[in-house]
Amino acid sequence: MNIKGLLFDLDGVIVDTAKYHYIAWKEIAEELGVNFTLEDNELLKGVSRTRSLQIILEIGKINLSGELQAEICERKNQIYLAQIKGITGDEILPGVRKFLIDSKEKGYKIALGSASKNSIFILNQLQLTHMFDSIIDGTKVSKAKPDPEVFKRGAKELGLRYEHCIVFEDAVAGVEAAHRIGMKVVGVGSKKLLPKADLHIPGFEHISIESLLEKLEP
Repeated sequence: MNIKGLLFDLDGVIVDTAKYHYIAWKEIAEELGVNFTLEDNELLKGVSRTRSLQIILEIGKINLSGELQAEICERKNQIYLAQIKGITGDEILPGVRKFLIDSKEKGYKIALGSASKNSIFILNQLQLTHMFDSIIDGTKVSKAKPDPEVFKRGAKELGLRYEHCIVFEDAVAGVEAAHRIGMKVVGVGSKKLLPKADLHIPGFEHISIESLLEKLEP
């Protein structure tokens, strides 16, 4: 494998903002009279804000106009932003900062590939923005995972072929998106939740890019 680029999802991979998304969506769901569980929340990982609301509406068998859906999505975002306003570097997941620094020093190009429209705000709060050669998020792409648009654009901005990149993901939709264009995926989380990832790690502590590439070799 001639890997030159590393593409990272944000929520659940670099920082655990997934809990804040859950709090916000649960509040919205309760207002709609929908029983929204942590299990249901797994379906929202890696997908757009609009699609996330649609999933909740499907769970509750509710039909709403596009205009009302847009208003609810904006309200959800305001709840979420209030939650993450005080986020700091202390909330970077264990081992991530060291892994990014080590990989960058070894010459790997690094990109973010996230559906979040708040990615730059979060990276700035975490003081990690400078670690990324390219940031592709919900403000730059229109198609949500499992469409591979976010990873296609990430590879393009890094100036790399798809097969020269690997993706770090914690969502089923993200794994599928990467596989659609031939990228290998390191699943951050359990094999049970990410059965189709090419390799699984519980997190980034005590992990090096060399050890991962060695395990990904065919």
